[in-house]
Amino acid sequence: MTTKLEATLLSKKFGKKVVLDDISFTIGEGKIVGLVGPNGAGKTTIMKIILGLIDFDNGEVTIDGSKVSITSHQALGKVGALIEYPGIYPFLTGYDHLRLFSTNKDTESIEHVISELKMTTYIKRKAKSYSLGMKQKLGIALAILNQPELVILDEPMNGLDPQATRDVRELIIGLAKSGTSFLISSHILGELSKVTDEMIIIDKGKIIKQVTMSDLSADSAHYLVIKTSDDAAAKALLLEEGYELAKDPEALASIRIKKTSDSILTEVVQLLSQKNIQLQDVDHQDEDLESILLELLSDSKGEA
Repeated sequence: MTTKLEATLLSKKFGKKVVLDDISFTIGEGKIVGLVGPNGAGKTTIMKIILGLIDFDNGEVTIDGSKVSITSHQALGKVGALIEYPGIYPFLTGYDHLRLFSTNKDTESIEHVISELKMTTYIKRKAKSYSLGMKQKLGIALAILNQPELVILDEPMNGLDPQATRDVRELIIGLAKSGTSFLISSHILGELSKVTDEMIIIDKGKIIKQVTMSDLSADSAHYLVIKTSDDAAAKALLLEEGYELAKDPEALASIRIKKTSDSILTEVVQLLSQKNIQLQDVDHQDEDLESILLELLSDSKGEA
């Protein structure tokens, strides 16, 4: 796999505060990589360093093997970005923005982006009349307009309604299939998990883990969620027999049993039957991404 972006031993301080502490990661060609962590973890700083917007103290950033720094931007001609909030001129139309920032003024490419993001009905209105979601879609359109090889997006789903979120998700996945690489930071973890191939988990300026979504899922906990004729008695029985029960995140009256073997359902059914407790419903549930990430962050604090 070709490496599109490589960050090696990056460090950055603001005054005495260490913001990035010798972090290293890579992004492969056509890969969608999520960058997640608490507020203040260093996510936006990483993105700004990659884009040559702020300097760093030590380390190296390369795109396609070419170094990037605050004084060396040649490699950024292949990069599109939306950081924090889109920079929009209120008295220009959305179409004017796309014409202004298009490198080759190709009308066909502009119309394609407008169509893909379903912006046709308002693209020729002045941007001062745009809602937050419209502005966000225009910012994403500007990021992908010139067919970049690497796209960096900071909270791209901010302000988008469910349909617009789906449109952006499908656009990102489609571009990745054609070879475009993405680095995406988002607090909407459920949505991020639908598009990413890998996750970079960062806290307090250190990368805790870079992991593929398949490995992250394989390492996650899996549960049996059951309802019985007597849940109180069933819980007491299962705890007495040594089964690990988890809290129900939705505070429902069901029982969540951590799966420790493939035969656990058969064992539970037999155990309940012996005590004349009827099993009324059973479902299989995987640990959600938010819980997995919070657990990883908690573990990293314990090791610090």
